[in-house]
Amino acid sequence: MSNKEKLFRHGILDIKAYVPGKPIEDVQRELGLSEVIKLASNENPLGPSPKALAAARAALDSMNIYPDGACTELTKKLSGKLGLDPDWIVFANGEDNIITLISKTFLNEGEEMIMADPSFSSFAISARAVGAKVVSVPVRSDFKIDLKAVAAAIAEKTKLVFLCNPNNPTGTISTKSEVEEFLKAVPEHVIVVLDEAYKEFVDDPEYPDGLDYVRAGRNVIVSRTFSKVYGLAGLRVGYAIADPVFIGGMKRIREAFATNRVAQAAAVAALDDDEFVHKVHDMNSAGREYLYREFERLGLPYVKSQTNFILVDTKQDIKRVFQDLQREGVIIRPGHIWNLPTYARVSVGTLEENRKFVAALEKVLGL
Repeated sequence: MSNKEKLFRHGILDIKAYVPGKPIEDVQRELGLSEVIKLASNENPLGPSPKALAAARAALDSMNIYPDGACTELTKKLSGKLGLDPDWIVFANGEDNIITLISKTFLNEGEEMIMADPSFSSFAISARAVGAKVVSVPVRSDFKIDLKAVAAAIAEKTKLVFLCNPNNPTGTISTKSEVEEFLKAVPEHVIVVLDEAYKEFVDDPEYPDGLDYVRAGRNVIVSRTFSKVYGLAGLRVGYAIADPVFIGGMKRIREAFATNRVAQAAAVAALDDDEFVHKVHDMNSAGREYLYREFERLGLPYVKSQTNFILVDTKQDIKRVFQDLQREGVIIRPGHIWNLPTYARVSVGTLEENRKFVAALEKVLGL
């Protein structure tokens, strides 16, 4: 440890920094490629909602003015859509920022946060940053979150449980009956956070709506995002829904201007674009089915997904496959970062992108 590192807050050096999907520009520069497709970060291949894009462009003229720190118009719009009072909602700079805000608001040093393994790494990063202990519970053999094991892991020092539903990177869901049974086992001193970033892609009728538990007065916080189905990942708009007491605590420490002016304008317009949401959902469902068929043809096991990505077993060293696919102009998410040395997480793209990926994968795997 260097002298400068000794000045860090305790535990900072124990944190493994989040590593995002490799940017297209990096691959183009490193390999001299003109055409590269990115199926690594679960982005919307259709781009942003057209209504959101128009609103964002119109908002550029006022970028010299600070945004509305309270996100008044956006909060009013969303609260009307959800049938909730505005004081049940808080916005922030992407769902990552919401996760950080939750940990900073509720976790004390020495308390515990429970999460599935593998799941979204930002849960662990945010908890460790405030001096809390992270308890990881392995997923089941079918890659579903083991809610019975999570419930069994709850102890006196447990304060938060983060449940990604659908789970990233597995694509699986916890059903309504499973979640309700789990919540019965959760004591009053524990808050359950339901990360529903991918809810708009779910087709399973057994998928629960986390807002039902919030409305019922449970110690539940629901986090969601405009990054995925609305295609606003680059603008960073995330939000949490919870009892106003919880939301009030989060607002006390939220950054003064947590969501920028352009992002707010785009998100307000996106909420009016139901046609675009349906188009994205239908394209994604068709893309998943296409990739399932291709994986089966190639003899590659995969996990049935309720998201816009699929976890697939390449049966080969994923680090090598990852590098070889890049040479073919395709970026995927290698599974070794989740201790899955032969798996890849592949975002569902357009039909053309999906076909290019399958052709490259078949070549790289020698199938």
